[in-house]
Amino acid sequence: MTSAHQGLTGLLDTEAIRKDFPLLDRVVHDGKKIVYLDSAATSQKPRQVLDALNQYYERHNANVHRGVYTVAEEATALYEGARDKIAAFINAPSRDEVIFTKNASESLNLVANMLGWADEPYRVDHETEIAITEMEHHSNIVPWQLLSQRTGAKLKWFGLTDDGRLDLSNIEEVITEKTKIVSFTLVSNLLGTINPVETIIRRAQEVGALVCIDASQAAPHMVLDVQALQADFVAFTGHKMCGPTGIGVLWGRQELLEDLPPFLGGGEMIETVSMHSSTYAPAPHKFEAGTPPIAQAVGLGAAVDYLSAIGMENIARHEHAITEYAVRRLQEVPDLRIIGPTTAEDRGAAISFTLGDIHPHDVGQVLDEQGIAVRVGHHCARPVCLRYGIPATTRASFYLYSTPAEVDALVEGLEHVRNFFG
Repeated sequence: MTSAHQGLTGLLDTEAIRKDFPLLDRVVHDGKKIVYLDSAATSQKPRQVLDALNQYYERHNANVHRGVYTVAEEATALYEGARDKIAAFINAPSRDEVIFTKNASESLNLVANMLGWADEPYRVDHETEIAITEMEHHSNIVPWQLLSQRTGAKLKWFGLTDDGRLDLSNIEEVITEKTKIVSFTLVSNLLGTINPVETIIRRAQEVGALVCIDASQAAPHMVLDVQALQADFVAFTGHKMCGPTGIGVLWGRQELLEDLPPFLGGGEMIETVSMHSSTYAPAPHKFEAGTPPIAQAVGLGAAVDYLSAIGMENIARHEHAITEYAVRRLQEVPDLRIIGPTTAEDRGAAISFTLGDIHPHDVGQVLDEQGIAVRVGHHCARPVCLRYGIPATTRASFYLYSTPAEVDALVEGLEHVRNFFG
């Protein structure tokens, strides 16, 4: 650590951690070592996860729940063991409340479709309302738009303040006695804002509405306790938390999963089938039709082991220190505008910004030539860009392996961008 970084506290031993992540050793563009600042889109994978995937395919590859031979039983034990790990990681009351999906988008679509097909008192129809927010990822907007179009329900949303936070001044108008479901992100993927969960859930509970939380940007970075949240559903994805792609999670309260109908039909989710009708298996299998993402679940279980060994509290402290340093350094760059909170308090480790009138795609391309990987675009949150009158942003996002030196490299890279464009 250089003298410029001496004041930073709570940092992890990134030198040791980075040795677990093979891609962070890659050299790109004329011998430059990669500076990976796009973990909000997808995190890098440690060797422990890669080894778990290889071990599964090499030694235990079989379908689950059906075979009575040794390898099939091993595969089933590994798959269901991953469910146990996830349940413990999020402090779920029961392992049967953990449903494996292919990503958070599928998890959120699962909730929307269950409510569209449900009987009373859960059914969403033309007499009911759905509440979301203007800062949502498209995955937590489009499913509710589709449900509204299909059922006639009215879609309402919270707007944003100028500093990138939810405007809850009209909370009683957005969440009313007609509201059946309130769905919102715990941490914004574009703004980095950590939302006031307790305030929103308290109002939802007052009117008897269900609450669904998109925790895709929370589960990798902080302690996620579904019992403490007091939500009804929580969705997140594996590839942002050191796990493989193709695996997501939906947690739901047991009584809701028992009462609500399945979204997909097929093998394994049934109890009995005749040519006239079918009955369904109990949760979680009721919502896991067909061959599940077995290897991916095993890999996610290994990722949870890895994160838990380091400690989510320690990861959160590290990221807070890095984010605080990054916000300060970025504000030193002339013509740079942070879109979202400009302090490290109540924000996550993703920072979006504009740089004068230079298009974010040009910023990203020039940074890439220096080995710096950032995200550019509207980050699947186009309504946020419309709200702030910008076509897109550049986003730098940090994780447990990010270092102050990488923040310095970003700032130096942005100076190069400014000089390049005169």
